[in-house]
Amino acid sequence: MASSGLCTEFPAPGLRNPFRYITGHDEKGEPVFLQSDHGDHRDIMLGGIGAQNIFYSCGSNPVEVTDNVDLEFAKQKPSLHIPNGCVARMIDFSPGGASDFHRALTLGIGTVCEGEIELSLGAKEKRIMVPGDVSINRGAMHRWRNVSDTKPARMLFIMLDVKPIIVNGKALQFEMGTLMDEYAKYADDEGPNKKN
Repeated sequence: MASSGLCTEFPAPGLRNPFRYITGHDEKGEPVFLQSDHGDHRDIMLGGIGAQNIFYSCGSNPVEVTDNVDLEFAKQKPSLHIPNGCVARMIDFSPGGASDFHRALTLGIGTVCEGEIELSLGAKEKRIMVPGDVSINRGAMHRWRNVSDTKPARMLFIMLDVKPIIVNGKALQFEMGTLMDEYAKYADDEGPNKKN
């Protein structure tokens, strides 16, 4: 990844601190806000190229919300993605911040919230995404780049588990490049590719 004006915290300088509102039910069965906060899990990524905030994760699909089972699970910091589960992660990109090419074995749904982001699939396949644009990444090798050299950008990602992805008769492999520095503890056989 490369950048100028590195992130020192989440949110990145110049971006608002987003709220998280979690709903549920009170003892009478009435709908209520159980939590109104800014999220549990914030980290600087790759020395300030980006910063992340993980708003939610669950360990099953369908999700178990009875007795707030999912909220107890979400208190733990998740890996890149969770087998049979979901991760909702917001990433702020520093001005000019760009990732290496990488592939997570997930269905990655990404929405631009602030700024403009280039999604590149290689030398010929590129798109500029603006606020409100959505990418549905189905295991493709890709990279993200904040096209502004002066302003941060923000995306929200929902990472869902997938069955093995077979292309031309071969299973695709988990390839994170330098992002693996962030997820190294999940690279072994207990990592996000392992199926129970």
